[in-house]
Amino acid sequence: MSDTKFTEEHEWIRVEGGIGTIGITDYAQKQLGDVVYVELPEPGRKVEKGKDMAVVESVKAASEVYAPVSGEVVEINAKLKDEPATVNAAPMAGGWFVKIRLSDPKELEGLLSETAYRDFVRGLH
Repeated sequence: MSDTKFTEEHEWIRVEGGIGTIGITDYAQKQLGDVVYVELPEPGRKVEKGKDMAVVESVKAASEVYAPVSGEVVEINAKLKDEPATVNAAPMAGGWFVKIRLSDPKELEGLLSETAYRDFVRGLH
């Protein structure tokens, strides 16, 4: 998973061929608790790095999900509408939120590596 990048807001992105798959980290889903609803953007929507692009609601709270990079939403994980708990079961796999076409791949350079993110999370305790 070394090709995966992370934000300090606990989102992850994995890029293949100019398309980034985005979700929330295992740490984030554990903090949220049982996810009961996910609101995703419409395909075609432009998202901006650091701005909200989705909402995840759990039994504890509702949280914004921020775009780790700028781009256009090309696909959403429609499965999450009916099965939001997938975010808890597989946050780094089947529980992804959106796929976006990156408008500026250089934005990836400002994100954390897996090791840096793990160290960041360790520092939160």
